[in-house]
Amino acid sequence: MGAGDPDLALAFVRRFQRIVFGVALTVVGDTGLAEDVAQQGFERAWRSAALYDPRRGSVRTWLTSIVHNLAVDAVRARRPAPVAPQDLIGLIGAMSDLPERRALAQDAADQLRRALAGLPTEQARAVVLAGIHGLTAREIAEQEGIPIGTAKSRIRGAMLKLHTALAAEQADHD
Repeated sequence: MGAGDPDLALAFVRRFQRIVFGVALTVVGDTGLAEDVAQQGFERAWRSAALYDPRRGSVRTWLTSIVHNLAVDAVRARRPAPVAPQDLIGLIGAMSDLPERRALAQDAADQLRRALAGLPTEQARAVVLAGIHGLTAREIAEQEGIPIGTAKSRIRGAMLKLHTALAAEQADHD
């Protein structure tokens, strides 16, 4: 793709289009927006192909990171209405049963869903509110009726557990 060969670029897109779309759809939850995010991800990868460093990770990891970041930005820009805390547990549980989970069994979004489902409820809720809905620790503390230090601890603890779980799963695939 970095060489500018249109045939190679097409092969690149075809190879990664399902995983890129799956990551985008998992984060944004809207098919139309996920298509836009996926396209933006491929465009960004094409523009910055020369910056790819294989020592820092696989092409798949690099590309899905680009798409994930774009998708999070898109969600933050839309800033949907807050989800009631009592409804959040059902949403977290439903994440692991989405159809794209079966279609994209090996992708990074699926790994994240499994790791997220393994977190204690309070940590899962805090990290979803922060990572998906873009709330600050202060906003989470207010919404959950907890001290800000507790909100920060929940987010930090969840992130550490997610990192450990994802690293272990990645090591199993390597």
